[in-house]
Amino acid sequence: MDEVSALVRQQDRDRYLASLFAPEAKRPHLLALYAFSAEISRIASQVSEPHLAEIRLQWWMDTIDGLYHGDAQAHPVAQALGRAIVEGDIPKHALMNLAKAHQFDFYSDAMPSLHDLEAYLGETASSLIQMTAMVLDKDAALECQEASGLAGVAYGMGRLFNALPLAMRLRQGFLPLELLAQRGVLPDKVAEPEQEAAVGVVLADLRLRAQDRLAQLRRVTFTIKPPVAPAFLHVALAEAYLARAARLGAGMLTRGCDISQLRKQWLLWKAAKSEEF
Repeated sequence: MDEVSALVRQQDRDRYLASLFAPEAKRPHLLALYAFSAEISRIASQVSEPHLAEIRLQWWMDTIDGLYHGDAQAHPVAQALGRAIVEGDIPKHALMNLAKAHQFDFYSDAMPSLHDLEAYLGETASSLIQMTAMVLDKDAALECQEASGLAGVAYGMGRLFNALPLAMRLRQGFLPLELLAQRGVLPDKVAEPEQEAAVGVVLADLRLRAQDRLAQLRRVTFTIKPPVAPAFLHVALAEAYLARAARLGAGMLTRGCDISQLRKQWLLWKAAKSEEF
């Protein structure tokens, strides 16, 4: 297994498993995009200070800029990303916006609103789906932009729920301030035992939004043509994440809402056969 594949397998198991259903010739390019996303996503957990995270992020942004100017790269993920950019004719702004969105991860500021959270997921999870669709089939990718947006929010919310324990340790404020305020919870008191019921309601509000986006996605799945279906395959795990989230409530703050790899493999295989997400 090469370094890029190994990184995705370790850092982003859902998308790694889903990539196994992609055409063999396209798979390295999907993995390159997933590896790039993983590299950016883990910056916050690798450094002790925001300014150090900013330095690493700037390195990646400079690297992206270099790729579009034909600069040779030594980093294996950057090399693979360069080939994926060519294969999918991926615009620079999409990669730059994904990187910039993760600046939020470096600080303890609260996400202002649910709209802002969906915008964050749009620039990260949704954009990643659209870029992988472009790698798979540029023409078919044009037809599924709305589906990419909805899918990214639905899956991204479930993924966020699963990552809440890490977010709490890093003091990241992904729970929207407007929802916390509606329930009388201060951002720095989210983990307090006496706030468990109120935080559980906030998480339920987020889960309902994710379920709504998933329902909207299912109404436009006809726009997801077979060639680009592998870009959406990991979204088949969203419903299982959300179901577990409903059972755990505020317990997600310490436990996440992950499901077993065996179940993931079954859900992905089932979705690949039925092309239903």
